[in-house]
Amino acid sequence: MPTAEQHGFRPHSDGPFVPVQTRSERFRSVNVDDFEPVNGREHEWKYSPVAVFADLTSGELDGSRIEIESADVAGVDISWIGRDDARIGRAGIPEERAAANAWSSFGEALLVTVSGEDEKTAVVSRHGLGRAPRAAHTVIEAAPNSRGLVVLRGTGDARLSENVEIVVGEGASLTVVSLQEWNDDAVHLASHFARLGRDSFLKHIVVSLGGKVVRVNPSTHLAEQGSDVEALGLYFADAGQHLEQQVFVHHDAPHTRSRVTYKGALQGEGARTVWIGDVLIGNSAVGTDSYEQNRNLVLTDGTRADSVPNLEIETGDIEGAGHASATGRFDDEQLFYLMARGIPEGEARRLVVRGFLTEIIQKIGSPELEERLNAALEAELQGS
Repeated sequence: MPTAEQHGFRPHSDGPFVPVQTRSERFRSVNVDDFEPVNGREHEWKYSPVAVFADLTSGELDGSRIEIESADVAGVDISWIGRDDARIGRAGIPEERAAANAWSSFGEALLVTVSGEDEKTAVVSRHGLGRAPRAAHTVIEAAPNSRGLVVLRGTGDARLSENVEIVVGEGASLTVVSLQEWNDDAVHLASHFARLGRDSFLKHIVVSLGGKVVRVNPSTHLAEQGSDVEALGLYFADAGQHLEQQVFVHHDAPHTRSRVTYKGALQGEGARTVWIGDVLIGNSAVGTDSYEQNRNLVLTDGTRADSVPNLEIETGDIEGAGHASATGRFDDEQLFYLMARGIPEGEARRLVVRGFLTEIIQKIGSPELEERLNAALEAELQGS
């Protein structure tokens, strides 16, 4: 039977049990049976439409290889490894049942290894996974002092629960883009775990445009001195679409840095977005420099954006830490300025939204991918 700790409680000197408040103390396991069935009242699920994906949290998942498409790129090796490989489990393990179900179910993991100090870009595409519930596991490893950009792209049909591990070696610089362009009725639940080595840098970007329910939760462990993460997100929710991100950054070593910026737009009846940002600065993380922010732009009535920034600090010896969150409608002054110069209102609105969101796209570092995402964003705006 699951223990009280597995239910999110811990012993307390003044009573039998109290809710777990510190993010680092949450229960973790790779075994789905160690978690209670999801009911939607849990802290990690209370914003999610859990009935829509009950088959991914409690049902049997197909853990066979997922068909991928990728081009040969010098300095990037792509292969499959067994679930008993020592390279699995280094970046982190699940804190909730969907991720644990995927971990318990996958047969082989996709391994993407980046090496060499020259810049390179690798795109791994998953297309047409079907409507049956599936599990997947991916490990992305950047060798010490390597440089590279890896894009994980999803299109077509999917009912997918997956875990993605990212291991960044000493002195390496890695960009990982998780791109969700699924069909309208697709469901995708993903947990990303990243571990950063000494003086390494990770740029992690989540772009969610398609799918009925998309939930991508990245966790970054700044495990060694001088490690640095820039976590970025872009999402555009249409009518009836649920897009969710729960971001966790754990400063665990001295002189680490993090910047978290997520931006989203919502339009149409029932469009829903969720952003939760947790930053934990541990008692050994002296000299930490951290800031997180979330911005949401509401384009029509009938939408809802939940934004919850959280900051835990266990040492007073830091460079700085802060967070911000804002959700609002168009800036009327910007619209007036554009319309006063002869730009029709509809086009003026698209210009404002495009300017609001393209800040994230411009930070990807791949002109080809940036151009394609700008076109996809324009298509979303033309439909508004």
